[in-house]
Amino acid sequence: MTFGGDWGWGADRDEARRIFDTYVDRGGNFVDTANNYTNGTSEKLVGEFADGRRDRLVLATKYTMTARPDDPNSGGNHRKSMVVSVEESLRRLRSDYIDLLYLHAWDGTTPVEEVLRALDDLVRAGKVLYAGISDTPAWQVARMQAIAGLRGWAPLVALQIEYSLIERTVERELIPMAADMGLGVIPWSPLGSGVLTGKYSRADLGHEGGTTPQGTRKDVAVANGSLTERGLAIADVVSDVAGQLGVTPAQAAVAWTLRNPAVTAPIVGARTAAQLEDNLGALDVRFTDGQLADLEKASAVELGFPHEFLRKPMPRSVIFGDAKIAGVTA
Repeated sequence: MTFGGDWGWGADRDEARRIFDTYVDRGGNFVDTANNYTNGTSEKLVGEFADGRRDRLVLATKYTMTARPDDPNSGGNHRKSMVVSVEESLRRLRSDYIDLLYLHAWDGTTPVEEVLRALDDLVRAGKVLYAGISDTPAWQVARMQAIAGLRGWAPLVALQIEYSLIERTVERELIPMAADMGLGVIPWSPLGSGVLTGKYSRADLGHEGGTTPQGTRKDVAVANGSLTERGLAIADVVSDVAGQLGVTPAQAAVAWTLRNPAVTAPIVGARTAAQLEDNLGALDVRFTDGQLADLEKASAVELGFPHEFLRKPMPRSVIFGDAKIAGVTA
């Protein structure tokens, strides 16, 4: 989403090229974009940069974002939006196929059967290799995965969701669902819209955010709900832990997401090649138990019902009695 300056805060073509080449030269092969990131510039740049090495890369893009705000046919989850978006993405990406196509965000109106059958048609046609889903309630994803399995349609293989030390509510339903139903979790904004890097302070509280991605990254952080007193308090603990380890706050924050076994790969939204190099250092970060406890305490969220209820002594007593689960027998 940082490729292109159309929204006012991204990387220009030359810097985006440096980011892309640095990533690939370091062994990276999984690139995430979307049909309307920076008004289509992102896909165009990814297609240009991937030229000559396309088959070595896994290119993921998304549909749902509207191309024309006054045209209901140009956005949403329905089949027409999907098919038109994919054709346009293929042209911009200069590719005959998309490795992974996500439904970008649940629109609350399109029948799940329409979405699944349209995705399956694209997979069968060879235009899409795998299907994924993003920013959708867990119960809808689970329902869709069950229907796809029963009807022999292409399953969902990836779940892209916001996940960071600032946003942990996805641990209630979305991440356990993904782990159980075979979807790899791809976290977006592992740095909490940049708040976890320590770039913002209490002086930034009260800044007015917008309703679109255009403007500044601070606008996006506010609009996304990351730049808050709670977010800054968590960032303070991240900074303390990073200092103990001799790493940057960004490295510590990204490394924390990698600890979850359900996570396949967090998406780093670097705006410069230097930021990317810094983020890649997260791969070498190792926390102590005490540091993890500090991060967990600062960022903890209540799991809510039924999770908290089922952990209480009384429900466990009436469910299991005196029985203890000690191992597995055949």
